[in-house]
This record gives sequence, C-alpha cells and structure tokens, in this order.
Amino acid sequence: MSGYLQNGILKLDNFVIPSQARRKKGRVIMIECVQEIPCNPCATICPKGAITIEGNITNIPQVDFDKCNGCGLCIANCPGLAIFSVDESLPDNKAEVGIPFEFKPLPEVGEKVNLLNRAGEVIGTGEVRKVRNPKSYDRTPIIYLLVPQELSLDVRFLKK
Repeated sequence: MSGYLQNGILKLDNFVIPSQARRKKGRVIMIECVQEIPCNPCATICPKGAITIEGNITNIPQVDFDKCNGCGLCIANCPGLAIFSVDESLPDNKAEVGIPFEFKPLPEVGEKVNLLNRAGEVIGTGEVRKVRNPKSYDRTPIIYLLVPQELSLDVRFLKK
C-alpha cells in the first residue's frame, strides 16, 4: 500500500478482485475501499448479504462474490464512492463497468466518452450504456459504460 500512501493512486493489488470466471458470469461489484474508518452502508444495504465487515466497524468490507448479483445498491450508497461493478459476460470482447456519478448534467445513453483510470488518465473510449438513478440510490446515479474488456478492471471514471 506504500504507493497509495505516497501518491494517492490505488492499484489493483490494493484490494480483492473477483475472479475472471466470476466476472464472466455477469455483473459483480469491486470494493476499492482502503480507509479504515467507521463506515458500513454497503454491508447494511446489500439485499443478498454479500458484503460483510468482520469484527470492528472500521475494518475493510469483504465481498462474497458468489452471493453478489451486482444490483448496485452498495455502489450508490457508498459515501466514499469506492464501489464499482464489472460485467465481462458481454460478447465481442466488451465489458460493462458501473461507476458512481455525482455530477450534472448526467451523460446520455449512447454518448461516447473518454475512459479514465484511477490516476485520471485517459485510457480509451467507451459508450454510456445505461444511466440508473432511482430514489433508492439517494442522489448518486450509476453510469454503466460499455468498454473494451481489457480495460474493465482499470476504468473508474469518464470524461465527456
């Protein structure tokens, strides 16, 4: 974790990643939380009980990827915007990445966007596939992006 503490940029080895086999089965979340702070909305909102915080409430949430159905409630309810979804079950070497988005205006379905990594660098282009913003998401819409599959674990934001 020393790289993160030095430069503020997370890398894949800073958290647990669902297996490729699980990502190929359909949408699943990835929790990129590294702050040990008292926080548990993700665990309390999960209807499948897929997210748990063992012991102290300041511990990092853990995901049972086999229980997770990728519904997105945890993504929208995470105050740290640290949860994303990945779905590599799409054809043509495409994937879907779900990201929390708290800016206006919301992007439009079909809109072409630049894909950004954790460092804010443009790593490719994608397309807005869905925009979900029901009341249960508490004003944090989820934008689902269609991306090249090889970028699915790296895309963490978009630039219009």
